[in-house]
Amino acid sequence: MFVYSIRATTIKFFGVICVALAALITLIAFVPTYIGDSTQTGAEQSKEISYDKVKSVEDAQKFLSQFGWEVDAAQAKTVQVTVPSEFDKVFVGYNELQKRQGLDLSKYRNKSITRYTFPVTNYPDYEGTVYANVLVYRNRVIGGDICSADVTGFVVGFEGN
Repeated sequence: MFVYSIRATTIKFFGVICVALAALITLIAFVPTYIGDSTQTGAEQSKEISYDKVKSVEDAQKFLSQFGWEVDAAQAKTVQVTVPSEFDKVFVGYNELQKRQGLDLSKYRNKSITRYTFPVTNYPDYEGTVYANVLVYRNRVIGGDICSADVTGFVVGFEGN
């Protein structure tokens, strides 16, 4: 004959475990799963932007074409610039624009980078001159913008928003 004793604390412990397990199963069953932005079409969801292999003006032009921008490569300018080691108020704001498009210039402080600048030929609903800037470090796009040449103009990300 075997004798086994169960204390009340052991029963309480297993009871709490069972209730927690039941609550977890209920949450999994009733909480909807996140599917993503359903307003995008299948083609837009499968479209992936490549930020790598930008070694020349032509590569930067191809990079911008992924966002639908048409640029004049004949008037492109290529300049070596250095990202400042300390960001002033203007550069902090510019880096916020980069962060909104999934990029961050703070990792490249005091680094020499290449800036490709192109005139944009298909900017909608704007009569002035518009430029596209692509910032590249070690053949990878690390930042950039679409901006107007006017003093009271605009600066937007690659997607135009």
